[in-house]
Amino acid sequence: MSKTDTDDMLVGILETINTIALVGASNKTERPSYQVMEFMQGQGYKIIPINPGLAGGTILGETVYASLQEAPGPFDMVDIFRASDAAGETVREAITLSDDKGVTVVWMQLGVTNDKAKGEAEAAGLVVVQNRCPKIEIKRLGLLAEH
Repeated sequence: MSKTDTDDMLVGILETINTIALVGASNKTERPSYQVMEFMQGQGYKIIPINPGLAGGTILGETVYASLQEAPGPFDMVDIFRASDAAGETVREAITLSDDKGVTVVWMQLGVTNDKAKGEAEAAGLVVVQNRCPKIEIKRLGLLAEH
């Protein structure tokens, strides 16, 4: 199977980012956001969980922050576990913080698409992925970290 341009872009993202702000993080082990956070930590990424309802607590050993604005930077990527219509607000927040926090990538999870927000982020110079999961892509692309 040959890689597509999209695959090359995903490999480039996943091999260069280090710190991910995960918006919509959950402390419930059965939730996809928890499972992705746990997997990504196991792959060596630093994850900063974002969830206003859990702010001040911890998930998988990491302090939870109420918003991207409150989260300590830098973080390279914002991973969005929110409804597609709500993703626009998060993308706009990521754009405004890109210089201060170092954001270069906005990643919208499986089932999350917002073409208007994607266009705004790309116009601001950010790389955008929609409707994909980094955990699935790491496995599919053979990028698993060796332990």
